[in-house]
Amino acid sequence: MMAVYLKIINRSTGSPLIWPPLFLLWLLSVPYRIVIAWRNRRFDNGQSVMQVSVPVISIGNLTTGGTGKTPMVRYIASWLRDCGMRVTLLSRGYKAEQGHPNDEALELERRLPDVPHLQNPSRVESATVAIEEFAAQILLLDDGFQHRFLARDLDIVLIDATCPFGYGRLLPAGLLREPLASLSRAAMVIITRVDQVSASDVKAIRTVIHKYNSEVTIVEFSHLVEGLENYSGMVMGLNALVGKKVLAFAGIGNPPAFHKLLQAQGIHITECVEFEDHHRYDRDDIQQILSKAEDISAEAIICTMKDLVKIQVDRLGNIPLWALSVGTEPTDGQELLVQELVKIVELVKLDE
Repeated sequence: MMAVYLKIINRSTGSPLIWPPLFLLWLLSVPYRIVIAWRNRRFDNGQSVMQVSVPVISIGNLTTGGTGKTPMVRYIASWLRDCGMRVTLLSRGYKAEQGHPNDEALELERRLPDVPHLQNPSRVESATVAIEEFAAQILLLDDGFQHRFLARDLDIVLIDATCPFGYGRLLPAGLLREPLASLSRAAMVIITRVDQVSASDVKAIRTVIHKYNSEVTIVEFSHLVEGLENYSGMVMGLNALVGKKVLAFAGIGNPPAFHKLLQAQGIHITECVEFEDHHRYDRDDIQQILSKAEDISAEAIICTMKDLVKIQVDRLGNIPLWALSVGTEPTDGQELLVQELVKIVELVKLDE
């Protein structure tokens, strides 16, 4: 269903059959636009915005789908922790089962076991808990650009270079959660996955960003492939699977970017299986993956870390299951990001 929806909104097919559903989606986006405008006007006037006693950094995006937010949260949280700061992550817990962390929290817990992560639809409530119970010095707001109830000291927006502006239309006619004009609120924009597009594409993205915010700081990041890892923690280089039959599956916001990343490492994907973002795997899903893998005589199955932490096994049947371990690294403007993070650290030290 998601694949059909994306074909409609990105107009990848020249068929005239897409125009009626596209028009319907556009009509549905009109009330959404009105609600977003009303909501932002209230926040712009300071209504319902809470200021807390410690600095807040928000990392968010303008679009739905994967922008590389989890690796970026990990990167910034690690940098602050290495500076001696007590950092607490705050997130909504999207698609989490009641009383249990979602896939993003499970992945971050695996990568940052010493950084507390609170999940609550009310980031204001979790901010209070973080400060009072965890003695947090800095709050890192995950997916916080639209969650404006909590004031922030640094507002970072991520833009995925492979699908930067959600086809230029608001949900559900496109993938934009807010109009591009909302970029005017951002103090910094980080363009992710610049390694997967051309230099001219990145330049064009920068031009659009500056159209809506001429003063904003722009930093570029690439995805960093760290290797393969199984649930038990065993690691392996990707070269071990070069030339092998591999099935790849993912329940993330941007599966094509995942496939492209694998192929760039020389991995030939014989079969792909895609699920919706934050998918909860059941027995039937696992059987579907295993059956397809056996049909192609796959020698390995590869997924994302978000998928692995939910499935929690090292093999499907007799076939090894590996997650692609992905980080992120700055390719342009690292000093600008560090400069802003240093300002946050200095705010903490002023209050000591």
